[in-house]
Order: sequence, then structure tokens, then C-alpha cells
Amino acid sequence: MRRRDFIGGIVSSSVLLTRASRARPSANPRRIAIVAPWHSIEELRRNPVYRAFLDELARLGFVEGENLIVDRYSGDGKLDSYPELARTVVSKNPEAILTGAGPMTLALKSATQSIPIVTIIGDPVVWGLAASLARPGANVTGVTVDAGIELHGKRLGLLREIRPEASRIAYVASSSAWKQPQAAMVREAAQASKLSLSHLDLGTSLNDAAYEKAFASTDWTKADVLLVSDEPEHLSHMRTLVELATGARSPTCYPFRDLVLAGGLMAYYRDLLDAFRQLAAQMGQILSGQTPAEMPFRQPTNFRLSVNIKAAQKIGLVLPQTILVSADEVIE
Repeated sequence: MRRRDFIGGIVSSSVLLTRASRARPSANPRRIAIVAPWHSIEELRRNPVYRAFLDELARLGFVEGENLIVDRYSGDGKLDSYPELARTVVSKNPEAILTGAGPMTLALKSATQSIPIVTIIGDPVVWGLAASLARPGANVTGVTVDAGIELHGKRLGLLREIRPEASRIAYVASSSAWKQPQAAMVREAAQASKLSLSHLDLGTSLNDAAYEKAFASTDWTKADVLLVSDEPEHLSHMRTLVELATGARSPTCYPFRDLVLAGGLMAYYRDLLDAFRQLAAQMGQILSGQTPAEMPFRQPTNFRLSVNIKAAQKIGLVLPQTILVSADEVIE
């Protein structure tokens, strides 16, 4: 056998062994839990933001099916069931938990003070989940999607730009969200903008019937524009929400791009793909031994605006050129 063939055989065998070892699950894989307040288990497997999270985690060396086990849970948007779901998740003792939204994160933090929790949330300090953004001080860290009253003021400003004569706004939110700090910031922003604010109450469980009942009420019908709360549970019922808002012919500002893709008029939001990659970076740090108590919450540096021309046409609205020029995305 020639020396070159012998060496080539060794190299080929080495490559095959490496590939085979990567194909086999690790004998001691790490285990994390993904707990979604609203997405179904199937959506947790195919939704782009969760794929971005797992792809970034794989890039950092933690690959599902090889050296990482991922347990998936869904709260199905049922706010009342979050505490029970949190206890179930914690009882399985994952090394770390990925979640989102204030109510679900609070439920998990109540269920465990030791398992690290990485969350995507508005303001963790206002929610009582962290001592400060720079040094959370407990078992919760993550990324924020809220820039405080300035964010809500910007959304109200966009609605006023579309309908300058607007003086009354309805805030589309659950009963619990209306009592939370974020709603207080919306009220403050509305007052600063000299807008009268009312609550379009979705009740305690966000489901299609709750949206239909709320929009059938007459409490909000004098509102000139609608602002939808940042509750991620809206995403489970986005078609119903968008159809009802469009049927009411009210200019509406949403908190998530997906709601504009579903036919909503406008959204001003943080880029979730970027946010979930940052969540993966933090999860990788935790799996490598760092503690969330010393890991700063990552804050957004910019927000995006998406507008839907077809949605505007459906409600008989001509979008101002200033809105179209400033939009990051115009859906035709």
C-alpha cells in the first residue's frame, strides 16, 4: 500500500468517526425547558423565533438531539393555568428555563428560586422579577422588549399621525394586564398626549370568545383608535383579533409584526428574531456555568415599524406618506 493511500484512509476513517460521534446523542446531555405562554407545542418546533434560538444555541455548542434535551410546554394562553404549569415544569428539574411574558415568568419564579430562568419581557424591575436591569440579583435574566413610557408614547404618536383628529383611544387588554405597570405607562402616555383612554376588556382568559364578546360591547365604540397590549397571548388568536379590529374600521397599532402579517394595520415592535438569538446567548452562558443573578438584562437599541397597505384600504384609510417613508416594512 502506498503511503499516500494509507494516510488518506486514516483521514477518511477519522472523519467518519467524528461524524458518527456527532450523530450519537451524548451520554450526559444537558436539559432545558421551553415554556411558551401562548404558542402550541407544534409551533414551538417550527416557529422562526424558536428556530433562531435553537440555531444560535447550536452554534454555541448545545445541539438538540446530540448533547441537549429540550422539553416543550405550552400555557395555551390560559392565564389562570400558568401557576400549575410552572409547578409541573419545575418538578421535572431542568437545568434552565426559557419563557416569556410577565405572568408566566412570575409563575415560574414563584415555583423555583434556584433554577435559572431566561425570559423575554417588558420591564423586569417593574414586574418585581429583578433588582435592576444591570444586576438582576436572583434567578431571572433575559431580554426586554419595552422602552417604557417612550415606547407607548411612540405608538400613540403613530396613531395620531394616521388620524390627527383622534381624541379617544381604547386599550385592548385582559383584565389582569389592565392592572399591570405597563397599562399604567399607557395611561400616562395617553394623558401626556391629551388622549382619553378607555379599556376594551378581554376578561381573564384570552380566547376567541373573549375577543368577540369584548368587541360586541358598546363601552369602547366611541374610541377613534385602538392600541393592543403587549400580551403575547394575542398571538394565539391573532386572526380573530385582527378581523374584529378591521371590522370595527378602527386604526389599530399592534405590538407584534405577526399581527400585521395576519392582516393588521400597523405594529411598532422589537425584532424578535434578534431578541431570541440574544436569549440563546444568555442560555449558553448559564449552561456554561454563569449565574443569572449577575447577568444583565439585554435592552433593545431600536424598534421596527411594519404597516399593511391592504389593511388600510379595508378600513378606508390612506396612510400618510410620512408613515410609509419611516416604515421598515410596507406590506402590499
